[in-house]
Amino acid sequence: MKLLRIVVVATAIATVNCNGTPTEPSEVHGPEGQGGESGESGTQYASSETATEVRAGVRLIISYNGAQQVFSGTVENTTSATVTQVRVEIHLSNGVELGPTPRVDLAAGETKPVELDARGHSFAHYSVHVEIGSSTA
Repeated sequence: MKLLRIVVVATAIATVNCNGTPTEPSEVHGPEGQGGESGESGTQYASSETATEVRAGVRLIISYNGAQQVFSGTVENTTSATVTQVRVEIHLSNGVELGPTPRVDLAAGETKPVELDARGHSFAHYSVHVEIGSSTA
């Protein structure tokens, strides 16, 4: 288990280029990372970068506010149907998972705010994970 953590941390450190730009690793965190969680792109964002990802028509835009130590942003349904049970997790480079947020349903075109508290956590980069229950036509 210790070796797995060392490998995971080393991989996480190696996934950010020297200039701090995100890269696309196959997976860099925890035991669930054997192939990645559903809804997780694996893109690593520097703490100063805004994450923008779309999954099944749900667009997540989120960034870290270092002064307030909080991630805040929005989830938006870009489809013409309701998307149910949307929630967000953030995986920090230190191995901590923030969230998930409470599940919400998003009507067609609807946008809702997202906020995850990161107080007390020191990290260099993060990845986002959007989960979606189902959609109805």
